Amino acid sequence: MEASPTSPSWPADPKTVRAALDAAAEAISAAGCEQPRADAEALVADVLGISPKDLSRDGAGELEPALAQAIGERVGRRANHEPLAYILGRARFRKIEVAVDSRVLIPRRETELLVGVAVELPEGARVHEVGTGSGAIALALIDERPDLRVTASDLSPEAAEAARENAERLGLALEVIVDEGMPERLAGEEVDLVLANLPYVTDSTIYERSPEIQREPRIAVTGDCGEDGLGVIRGLIGEVRPGQRLAMEHDTHHGPAMRELLREASTMRDYMGGERVTVGFAP
Repeated sequence: MEASPTSPSWPADPKTVRAALDAAAEAISAAGCEQPRADAEALVADVLGISPKDLSRDGAGELEPALAQAIGERVGRRANHEPLAYILGRARFRKIEVAVDSRVLIPRRETELLVGVAVELPEGARVHEVGTGSGAIALALIDERPDLRVTASDLSPEAAEAARENAERLGLALEVIVDEGMPERLAGEEVDLVLANLPYVTDSTIYERSPEIQREPRIAVTGDCGEDGLGVIRGLIGEVRPGQRLAMEHDTHHGPAMRELLREASTMRDYMGGERVTVGFAP
């Protein structure tokens, strides 16, 4: 853990919440992070045990030295480009909040599209998620559609354990299988929809993205994607039964290729307008 920000803007002993907030935003901005003020508000509020929206009310309040030190430590980690969600230890996804740490990929807003596909299934439908990570997708689906029969899997035992912990924390029943791709034990079972947010960033293009993504599990970001980023995705499509319906997240430039890989395929756009999730049937 970083001791504290090295920016000269960070006071040795900020006296008020507002002073700590301003110093935190300046230090995070100097590090080149994309949303310094929002990050500063989240970190300061977390240490104080309040909501970020309450910071303006408590801004003039005195800040105890121990709290100032705790804020400084968290700001130092963020200035070192540790993802905000890892520092907070949690991430919001659809209507639930999941715990996240370095074992798992941080769930993104665009990934919520996968849940949106599954919630439209008929009552009692069978769903399996491949590459569950924190369990966010499967758990959000169970939370919104408890009538569905949902299971999940991940090749990482550590990620699978994180998903189980989140299920227990949320009081949701989720079976998580440790296996690569589609679990063998489901080979003879009819599954109405397979969900997957698999690795699609290449080993070369990861360095063109934000430094934060390089702090996430490489197996969940790049995996064996190959030169075009579709290696892991092709692998799953090739191992499910012919005619299996899938909803798969991918990079925004992968839409045309995904529509060729799947039959009767259509692609959904994310909140930024990029082609992000393709739904179709395995050939």
